[in-house]
Order: sequence, then C-alpha cells, then structure tokens
Amino acid sequence: MTAEASQAGPSKDPAADGERPLRIALLTYKGNPFCGGQGVYVRHLSRELARLGHRVEVIGSQPYPVLDPGYDGLSLTELPSLDLYRSPDPFRTPRRDEFRDWIDALEVATMWTGGFPEPLTFSLRARRHLRARSGEFDVIHDNQTLGYGLLGDVGAPLVTTIHHPITVDRQLELDAAESWQQRLSKRRWYSFTRMQKRVARRLPSVLTVSGTSRQEIVDHLGVRDDRIHVVHIGADTDQFSPDPSVPVVPGRIVTTSSADVPLKGLVFLVEALAKVRTEHPGAHVVVVGKRPTEGPVAAAIERYGLEGAVEFVKGISDAELVDLVRSAEVACVPSLYEGFSLPAAEAMATGTPLVATTGGAIPEVAGRDGETCLAVPPGDSGALAVALSRLLGDPDLRARLGAAGRERVLARFTWARAAEGTVTRYREAMADAPTGTGADTAPAPPAPSNGAMSAVASSKTAAPAAPTTDTGLYPESRATC
Repeated sequence: MTAEASQAGPSKDPAADGERPLRIALLTYKGNPFCGGQGVYVRHLSRELARLGHRVEVIGSQPYPVLDPGYDGLSLTELPSLDLYRSPDPFRTPRRDEFRDWIDALEVATMWTGGFPEPLTFSLRARRHLRARSGEFDVIHDNQTLGYGLLGDVGAPLVTTIHHPITVDRQLELDAAESWQQRLSKRRWYSFTRMQKRVARRLPSVLTVSGTSRQEIVDHLGVRDDRIHVVHIGADTDQFSPDPSVPVVPGRIVTTSSADVPLKGLVFLVEALAKVRTEHPGAHVVVVGKRPTEGPVAAAIERYGLEGAVEFVKGISDAELVDLVRSAEVACVPSLYEGFSLPAAEAMATGTPLVATTGGAIPEVAGRDGETCLAVPPGDSGALAVALSRLLGDPDLRARLGAAGRERVLARFTWARAAEGTVTRYREAMADAPTGTGADTAPAPPAPSNGAMSAVASSKTAAPAAPTTDTGLYPESRATC
C-alpha cells in the first residue's frame, strides 16, 4: 500500500522549527519494534518527527514496522521481501509461485549459499519504489541498509543512519568461533559487510548515535569525517519513568540480550552471578530475550548450577518491560561493545541503578563511574560481580545512582531531542545536494538472466543454511520476540 501522507502534499502550517514541513521517506529493511533495535529506532523517531509537524512515510520490509497510532502525518508502506527468516520456518525455500522477479531470485540464491541477502535486496526494491515516486519526498532517510540500490539518483537527497559498523560484530563472532567451519560460515554470513563498506564511503550525509561510533565508522568503513554527524538517540522518558507503586524484588538484576552472541557479554554476567550469590544468596537475573538451549550461556548456567537463578522472558509488551525494569534492584549492561545502549538509557530513565561495562559507546550513555552508574571493564566477570554485590548491599548508593541516572537521560537522551537534531541534518542535506539526487552516482548491480532466475525458482535443494546469529544491525535490541 502507498501511504496517503506523501500524496497529500506538504502542509501549509510551519513545522516546529518555523520552517516548511518536510516529506520524509524513512527506510528500514527490518522494522519489528519488539525484536531488534532497528524497529525501536524507526518507531520512536518517526513518531517524534510527526510531532514536530513533518510528514513521515516509513517504508519497510518484514518484519514490518509497528508505528504509534494517532499521528496524521505518519504512515507505513509495506515493501515485501520473501521473508526467508520468518518464524516458525526460517531459511525456508519459497514456492515457485512466490517468485516475482530477479530480486527474489537473488534473495533466495544468497540465502542458499550461506549469505544474508536482506540489505542488498531491500535496497534494490526501495530504489525501484522511490524512483517511481520521484518528487514525492523532500528527503530519504535510510536506516543502515547500506545497499547498492541506494547509490545514485533515488529521487531525493539521501541521509543514512549508521548505528555502528557491523564489522565490529563480525570480528567478535570470528574471534569466538571454535572451528574453521564456524569461521567460514560466519565469514560467508557477514559477507554483506563488504557491500556496506563500499556504499558507506560514497554516502553524502551520515548520521550516527555516538562519538565512539563516529570514530569507528571512519576507521572501519573509511567514511570521511566531515560527512558524519552525531545525533544521540534516547529513551521514551514518559514511559520509562520511576513508579514507586511497583514493588522492587530483592536481589533482582535485569538485563537485555538479543541473542547468545559474544557481543552481548551475557556469559560474563552469568559467571558474575555465581560469585555474587556467595554474598547475596537471593540474587537472580532476569534476561529480556530468548533462552539459549546450547552455547556458552547455556553451558555456564549448567556449570554453575544457576537454572533457578537465571530467568528468560520474551514477547512482553512495553508496559511489562518497563515494570520489569522498575522491579529490579539493579539493571546491568554486560556487553563487550555497544554503538549506543538503549537498555542503559531506558533503565536509567526508570531510576533503576545501573552496572555497565565500558564497551564501545556505553560510557557516553551511562556516564562516569560512581556518579550515574558503576562502570566495569568489558569481559571481566570478577569486576562485574564486585559492582553488582556492592549495589545489592547498599540501598543508599542505589537511590543516589538511580536518581542521577534519570537526570542524565532527561538532559541528554530523549527521542524529542533526537528528532530535532535529525531534522537539522535533513535540511542541511537538502541544501547541499542537487535536487533529486542521493549518493554519488553508481549503477545498481545488473539483474541475473531469465535463465538464472528460472533455475533458482525451480530448484528443490537448498544450500546449507547460514548460522542463526542475531542479524540486527542495531545491537541494542529489546529481544522480546
């Protein structure tokens, strides 16, 4: 469906900044706000842009974005893929009658050979869609698709958010691989990062969420420093707020982990919990995410006899998530790396005291050790245990850090501020770019021949599946799917 918002034309009323309201296309190849940070970003940013008086059309693929209702200037256009990773049949082989064109054939062929096709294939579909609607948008905002299809003229100036380089995730996965077969599989799965690096270098305007991510985009992707602008994201501070009526559960530690991957550092929290329980026998961890049935986290839970002390919850609503965080004595972010850290910001917004590592951009969000959080080195379960035990045993310290944390988030990390900063960058990109242009001109990859498409569509045998790793480009995931 094509949203009515763009068809209606620009509003005559000025936007919140006194300028003409913008018609914005916000692209996201993966948009579920309950299963990955990309969807969280799109949901909250689109709402706040609409509140500022702009017309926002979110264009997304499966899992489709869920947008907040009640905003006349906010709409969704579904741009379907073959949805090859859907539950309950991920890595499925589509029926012959599901194939529509060569992009579908490319999507399946890439999956069959162990790659991850969605950034490329979504960009190609988006390019076709946007060029057919050239002139309907003032600016196009890509949420880290970084696919070849977004190079060249896409019908309006292009702004791209890169939350952090996925090459960081790739290296951590390779470092944790236990065999050459695992390393080969992960290299193939992350092969799309080569495309993203090539595309990123040619983008005219890049937004990112932290100073740490900005430097890593320069170092890892080779993007020119003068093309990158930091616009901090934030918590929904109306929803994530203190509520004294919610009872605090003694010994409860809450964390968020999108998957059993090295990046999230959950195994170190499990190891730390075993040490904490020697001083605080009632200490337990509630993980917002899916329980792993195998791998390092499952092995650590079994090794330390923590089956009854580590609980996993998934599929919870925003309201349930907020109350869960409020009910904790301590919130914990044990990640080895984060490009921002929404779980940290959201926990701080509720007034829940935070223990966090210094991995990546987490210190930019959490603040200084002893002032707004307790900070520990990433990958150090001993230091994590000491900090958790200290907070669990000191109610005055918990109260002080909780109050200071909320004040920090209110002052620096809200979605309203994020939307205002993003609009400033939209207007600069529009002023700098020739009308109707996006990134540096480059053709999209050629389509496979009809024969190749027919061969893919008619094949009955799939190649080995790619590893079932977390593929969200934005690691601060709620992980509630």
